[in-house]
Amino acid sequence: MNPKIKTLQEKIDQAHLGGGEQRIEKQHQKKKLTARERVAYFLDEGSFEEIGILVTHRTTDFGMEKEIYYGDGVVTGYGTVNGRLVYVFAQDFTVFGGALSETHAEKICKVMDLAVNVGAPIIGLNDSGGARIQEGVRSLGGYADIFHKNVQASGVIPQISAIMGPCAGGAVYSPAITDFTIMVEDTSYMFVTGPNVVKTVTNEEVTSEELGGASTHSSKSGVAHITSSNDIECLEDVKKLLSYLPQNNQETPKNISYSLTDEKRDILSDIIPDNPNKPYDMHEVIGGIIDEDSFYEIHKNYAENIIVGFARLGGRSVGIVANQPMFLAGVLDVNSSKKAARFTRFCDCFNIPLLVLVDVPGFLPGTDQEWNGIIVHGAKLLYALSEATVPKVTVITRKAYGGAYDVMNSKHIGADLNFAWPTAEIAVMGAKGASEIIFRKEIKAADDPAAKLAEKEGEYADKFANPYRAAQRGFIDEVILPEDTRRKLIKGFSMLENKTIDRPKRKHGNIPL
Repeated sequence: MNPKIKTLQEKIDQAHLGGGEQRIEKQHQKKKLTARERVAYFLDEGSFEEIGILVTHRTTDFGMEKEIYYGDGVVTGYGTVNGRLVYVFAQDFTVFGGALSETHAEKICKVMDLAVNVGAPIIGLNDSGGARIQEGVRSLGGYADIFHKNVQASGVIPQISAIMGPCAGGAVYSPAITDFTIMVEDTSYMFVTGPNVVKTVTNEEVTSEELGGASTHSSKSGVAHITSSNDIECLEDVKKLLSYLPQNNQETPKNISYSLTDEKRDILSDIIPDNPNKPYDMHEVIGGIIDEDSFYEIHKNYAENIIVGFARLGGRSVGIVANQPMFLAGVLDVNSSKKAARFTRFCDCFNIPLLVLVDVPGFLPGTDQEWNGIIVHGAKLLYALSEATVPKVTVITRKAYGGAYDVMNSKHIGADLNFAWPTAEIAVMGAKGASEIIFRKEIKAADDPAAKLAEKEGEYADKFANPYRAAQRGFIDEVILPEDTRRKLIKGFSMLENKTIDRPKRKHGNIPL
């Protein structure tokens, strides 16, 4: 073998070894795959082409000139997932704990630039102890370079972050800017300041898992959109998520071939209870509308009073936003408004039609909500749906009260098609509350106030607690039988497929952040 070729092969073999066999063995003991194993499993077999395999750091301080590893702690390149081009970087925890250096950041920025220029998703497999301390401000500058690239790519190509180990300090802000964050249970965590700093500053005793584990961020903070039980499941989740998305903002999601047949779904006719105050599971409504087993829920354990996720409807990828009567009666509050607004804006960025299912009694009252800014946060959802130009279709299954009726993709804020089931109640408020205000004097003067209230409540309900007045004004396009919903939606989204809206020229709007 030519000596030069032999030398190159030795360097490549050393890069593939990462930080050494002992460190790799420790990685496996924690039930974690190595960076290269993750890339190999994630991409189609034989499709990976690595970029920057021979890159090394440039640091000579603190004895670093003796610690040279090819690749410098991150594997970068491109390949395919189910035949579709993607770019990927995977931090290698076996090299300096995956710590980010100047050259480590340059490699990541290079594949991000390629992804934007070509128009393909970028996937980050994060597993890093943070900035490489020996490099000082150069490593911090590397983080900032990545953050800037994240912002420039936002809304241009899908960006997905998989947290498959530690992600702390400034490192957390790159995943926070990306579109979706997936965390692995028990082996990953994210926080700005770790447990030791928290204890020093606030005297709080907290573990890494409690402070920033997958469970915490999926249910309390909302930082994590999806959690996975292990590395393999995490990579499968990324693949599944990609299947609903286009390559970039100039394309639409790929439709699966579908022929319209008998789309009647009788199961939908028995879901809404006779008692208007009795809850039901909106997942049953979703399941009766969409293609079988196609729903992929996002933020499942966070703000459970609203449901968001991707599904297929007649082979077409759609985003779903739906009130959930099983939790807090489906009211809108601070967290649910933020959750739905963020999801709405993503769908609008990448040409994914929106289906909004409404059963909302209003906004959650109370000092906690008001003091935490329900006005501003509720306005985020209002702004997001008003701004969205993708096809937008609404189905009101039951309650649509007060300002929440307006916010949940009403005709007044730009919905294309608005349907209502016969059980829909579209009014300023519920019949009981409205009757107590409107007929207060009559009720007070009655011999039997309770009976008079019941009488007036029935009178108000007959007149307003139905969808027909809204339909008369054109605010509802059609009152439909529940079992016909799927057929109406398939045909409606097909009709709206080529929808285009030209907006006035502006730099950008000022969403109430």
